[in-house]
Amino acid sequence: MQRLLIIEDDPSLRRALVAALSTHAAVVRACSTVAEARATLPDFRPELMVLDVSLPDGDAFDVLASAHALPAMPIVIGISGEARADQAFRLAQRGVRAFIPKPLDLATLERALSSVLAEPPDLVPHLRAAVGCAPVREVEAVVRRTMVSEALGRTRGSKNGAAKILRVSRQLLQHMVRGALQ
Repeated sequence: MQRLLIIEDDPSLRRALVAALSTHAAVVRACSTVAEARATLPDFRPELMVLDVSLPDGDAFDVLASAHALPAMPIVIGISGEARADQAFRLAQRGVRAFIPKPLDLATLERALSSVLAEPPDLVPHLRAAVGCAPVREVEAVVRRTMVSEALGRTRGSKNGAAKILRVSRQLLQHMVRGALQ
């Protein structure tokens, strides 16, 4: 992993997270507010975010809205000392792959990190939500476009790299890209 972004308003916890997770990424940055995170996201383009739910100038949903605009959505681990079950559910719907309550246990954070990096996201809840709302062809087209754009975003536009991530030939990827542009 190249880039990790930690968004936590508590200075001592932020420093502890940076120290504990610095071995997992080449570059680790930390922010304490939604505004800082929004300013950092477009240029930094993290592959992983550790995101506090409650921040002084907003919440995790504000940061996630900006993260969804990136060429590749980062893997997100949510942390909070006061998030309710309905918030955790809504965070999962927005792509948060793991949720850890505060006070944090670094061993639990390490296990969550290993788990989210090893497993692909669960698409079943999202696909179930589409049943009756969109035709199958439309859902397939959205999934295909999203996978192609994510793969290209993660490889910074490299078609060879994107084809390798998607486990397809470069020619098929080019065909998929042309189809997405039409």
